[in-house]
Amino acid sequence: MKIWKEFKEFAVKGNALDLAIGVIIGAAFGSIVSSLVKDIIMPPISVLTGGLDFSNKFIVLKAGKDGASSFTNIADAMKAGAVTWNYGIFVTLLINFLIVAFAVFMLVRAINKMKRPSPKADPVVKDCPACTMSIPIKARRCPHCTTELSV
Repeated sequence: MKIWKEFKEFAVKGNALDLAIGVIIGAAFGSIVSSLVKDIIMPPISVLTGGLDFSNKFIVLKAGKDGASSFTNIADAMKAGAVTWNYGIFVTLLINFLIVAFAVFMLVRAINKMKRPSPKADPVVKDCPACTMSIPIKARRCPHCTTELSV
């Protein structure tokens, strides 16, 4: 029973729970970003580049079983047993990564702005020039070394 108790303490600690929530939200966020890239960003890029569909760009490295080396899409090439270099998928995933990285950067930046301390308040203590002890800002004499101070 001791192991079960230790496991329960570990599982309900804030760190483990926060990590689990982060993974779940991260997976959902990844799906959203994938859709953003595939369905929102890539179509206009395709229109701007004259109908270029990055996700279906590939180079046949080795012909298929029937000797064919000219295919219109990756699925047909794979069915024929051709070895392909799918650089278009890589470009799409690279854009996906850059968007996720930028979104995380913006999130961390916003959180850091919220955590920043407010503008500094007026000081309430000063250092004694003789003994360097901290004393109240309005003190006329240092309580530690009794040096007279100018206000």
